[in-house]
Amino acid sequence: MSKDYAILAGGCFWCTEAIFENVDGVISVYPGYIGGKNENPSYEEVCRGNTGHAEAVKIEFELIKISYEKILDIFFKTHDPTTLNRQGNDIGTQYRSAIFYSDEKKFEIATKKINELQDDYVGKIVTSLEKETKFYIAEEYHHKYFSKNPYHAYCFSVIKPKVENFKSSQK
Repeated sequence: MSKDYAILAGGCFWCTEAIFENVDGVISVYPGYIGGKNENPSYEEVCRGNTGHAEAVKIEFELIKISYEKILDIFFKTHDPTTLNRQGNDIGTQYRSAIFYSDEKKFEIATKKINELQDDYVGKIVTSLEKETKFYIAEEYHHKYFSKNPYHAYCFSVIKPKVENFKSSQK
């Protein structure tokens, strides 16, 4: 099986994880932290907004079923790439929209995708392209958070509608 991965930050990692868990061809989705200065950051440290890390997900996928480009299409459709350091009520650099690229090919694909999609948005796409650094997997209680906590207020009011909207758009 030929596989690849993408590391994406689209606001709260619970939302992004919940979306990509519903994508055919996705093998695994890990919430975590990337792009900051501290080693082994904790959720509490990242939430304070002074580590430089983004809440992100590492998505492993089967290339025979889905492409990196399609992963990026889903990413852009399921968050607002025009709000700087913010998604809804989540505010701070830890909630920035970012694509962490591992090589020049992924950088070029992401750059092309942003340029292609810009006309679809009223505001300027502010998604940053950042060279991949060490990805720190989040604490266990964040994994599959929406699946484990569907009636948590944030899950019910923010994540559930996003997931339902995404699923209905795939039909």
